[in-house]
Amino acid sequence: MDTQVTTKFKILKPADEVFEAIADPEKMSNYWFSSGTGRVEQGKTITWRYDEYNAEVVIHVLEVEGNQKIRFSWGGVGEETVVTITLHELDDTSTMIEVNESGLKEDDPEIVNKMIGQKEGWVYVLTCLKGYLENGVNNLRASLIH
Repeated sequence: MDTQVTTKFKILKPADEVFEAIADPEKMSNYWFSSGTGRVEQGKTITWRYDEYNAEVVIHVLEVEGNQKIRFSWGGVGEETVVTITLHELDDTSTMIEVNESGLKEDDPEIVNKMIGQKEGWVYVLTCLKGYLENGVNNLRASLIH
């Protein structure tokens, strides 16, 4: 069974703006996590915090290619996954963003629910990113009710 999850969105902004919205914790706080302990840079370990849920996640930045790719790992021991965010600039005004999360355990009895949850989460994050970048909407973050 293929346990990776992939989500793609077209965002009507150039790749450098989309990249900065992900890499810069100040910009990210407008649509995703409340805060981050640093800029997304290769080799860094960063903590992203969700104040609304009193939660945080530690990411290990594995690879960064400016305006093209960010790859990081996250998750608890034995549940770590790898997220690859790839930006494909379509023209000066639009970018295709693709998020792929791999490493979900095939033998996990909850694998289907976890895959659906991760897919739902990435669709939500990219929807918030699109709203923020294209229309300045910054009040969607943390609106998803569990």
